[in-house]
Amino acid sequence: MKKSIKDLGEIKGKRALVRVDINVPLDENKNVTDDTRIQAIVPTVNYLKERGAKIILMAHLGRPKGEKNPEFTLEPVAKYMAKVFGEEIVFIPSVEEAAPYVEKLADGQIALLENIRYYKAEEAKDDDMTFAEELAKLGDFYVNDAFGAAHRNHTSTAKLAKIVKPAVSGLLMEKEIRCLSQALDNPTRPFTAIVGGAKVSSKIGVLENLLDKVDNMIIGGGMAYTFVKANGGQIGTSICEDDQLEVAKAIEAKAAAKGVKLVMATDVLVTDDFSGNGTNKFVKISEIPDGFEGVDAGEESRKAFADVIKSSKTILMNGPVGAFENPKFAEGTKAVLAAVVEATKNGATSVIGGGDSVSAAKKFFKAEDFTHVSTGGGASLEFIEGKVLPGVAALDDK
Repeated sequence: MKKSIKDLGEIKGKRALVRVDINVPLDENKNVTDDTRIQAIVPTVNYLKERGAKIILMAHLGRPKGEKNPEFTLEPVAKYMAKVFGEEIVFIPSVEEAAPYVEKLADGQIALLENIRYYKAEEAKDDDMTFAEELAKLGDFYVNDAFGAAHRNHTSTAKLAKIVKPAVSGLLMEKEIRCLSQALDNPTRPFTAIVGGAKVSSKIGVLENLLDKVDNMIIGGGMAYTFVKANGGQIGTSICEDDQLEVAKAIEAKAAAKGVKLVMATDVLVTDDFSGNGTNKFVKISEIPDGFEGVDAGEESRKAFADVIKSSKTILMNGPVGAFENPKFAEGTKAVLAAVVEATKNGATSVIGGGDSVSAAKKFFKAEDFTHVSTGGGASLEFIEGKVLPGVAALDDK
């Protein structure tokens, strides 16, 4: 277990250097269009504020590639955050100019440093600690609350924690690690994983790791067609990775050896026009006609998926089961999520991890309908794969 801000002693008047993930979407007028990530850091910031720490937030926005590019400035985010916290957020225009700003901070005051990715050294793969030492001068202790960036071995997410001590997790980071760890390592059974998305290749690690832990595995989305083709089925023009057919067979064999029930779609919605304006019809998954591609789980499959989910006590969802971005192809993903919500109401633990499944969960339901909706796409994916996240590893152990 890693130390969290709850393990800190007296912090009044001390400078908290806090890495957060507020990489939020902005429209052309630089207005924040979704503040989920900002809301997610409120508990940590308020905890530090109430205890009188001086708070210096570090974050990135987009991919400025080590250049000072005004398109990626965090200034509009600071203005938006002022509304969220009901007070001015001191905006620090650069690391070079930061010291006088930090000196003037009152106890409990919040500052936000300009985009940390304006500096090439932030993302450098080397062991050079010069930039970390520069940042370290600004703080008395370090807090990492950026789970969404925890899989990055960057200066502000990992190197800094080696210099500034204590180095602890924020409340969001702590919750992310606790919820994902509990689901993976200490699940109430039966434990069901729903793994979707387009490609088998991007989810091999997830599938491999989960087969050692789950009772049931539902495989949906585009990756299902690679399994169908591996077993000799006709998949029309559906997405398929021909170089992963043997991998699909190996995963099926491992599931059988482990006694894991693999649940695949038996029928699918197919289309001859991905915009949804052509012919859309239900067919058996192994009998997709030429010129048609599978875009969603069929009615029979939705029911089979829902039955497994509703009888589960722990559910981990990583990836949708169809092209849900188009309302015509969204019913399968919606049905799966509805079953997860129902199971949660009946006492199951549900964790939604990974970018697309989180988008779908938020599109059709509220975050409160699930036990935990992860804020980290790539980070939760790597965590579920069983990889060590550098941003977590660098923190102090309890």
